Amino acid sequence: MTPSPGLSNLLPGLGGRTLVMGILNVTPDSFSDGGLFAGEAKAIAQADRLVAEGAAILDIGGESTRPGHVPVAAEVEQARVLPVIRAVAPRLSVPISIDTYKASTARLALEAGARIVNDVWGLQREPDIAAVAAGHGAPVIVMHNRDTIEANIDIVADMLAFFERSLGIAHRAGIADSNIVLDPGVGFGKTWAQHLEVLRRLPEIRALGFPVLVGVSRKSLLGRLHDRGTKPADRLTGSLAAHAVAATLGADIVRVHDVAAHVDAMRVVDAVMRPEVH
Repeated sequence: MTPSPGLSNLLPGLGGRTLVMGILNVTPDSFSDGGLFAGEAKAIAQADRLVAEGAAILDIGGESTRPGHVPVAAEVEQARVLPVIRAVAPRLSVPISIDTYKASTARLALEAGARIVNDVWGLQREPDIAAVAAGHGAPVIVMHNRDTIEANIDIVADMLAFFERSLGIAHRAGIADSNIVLDPGVGFGKTWAQHLEVLRRLPEIRALGFPVLVGVSRKSLLGRLHDRGTKPADRLTGSLAAHAVAATLGADIVRVHDVAAHVDAMRVVDAVMRPEVH
């Protein structure tokens, strides 16, 4: 087992520019691209394309987390992701993150060549995942999530308490702060208004001192702002706008389906907001 080199070495541009994470769902039921890249050959071709378009990270997931999704067994998830990770890890110039909350999947994915663990349950659904990441020296992306939606709570206060619990799990496992990224979980366990509030109050999350990842790509909350019905693939303009706002307010990484367009957009945002590196 070769230990991961850590966040600063894996992502040398982090903090200097807004990095784009490309989404590769090898699932039959993801909300936007379910089934499109479920075959190994198609997944490999898509991985190559996303990296060629400028993705700084490739996020591979084998279980849909869309609203109303049906959880799958770890063995099913692993059968989807591991062949793809093994195939693309040696050929890619960027790190792979494994999108899972399952400790066993994270362990096998890291052994197969993934370098980052992206947990949509913030290390809290299966806390052993933190020890797995620590054992590999792998950075973790800690996302806020909720089992229930409550319209009357202060969602950012809830998020701060959630992150405090997640950070405790990470620290007890031996994960250094320098290997932690926070994700406010836009689109997960929140009302429509709370999704927008989280984006608006992103500086409060950024003030915790960790890099922040935001993923709004093609999500239904964007469709609600349109005057027409839209399918997920028709929400590129809204995705670009939401991620431009997020980057302006402190996001360091944006997680997207449409890499090329976001690379161009983030270059403009960075030219304005981070002129010292342009």
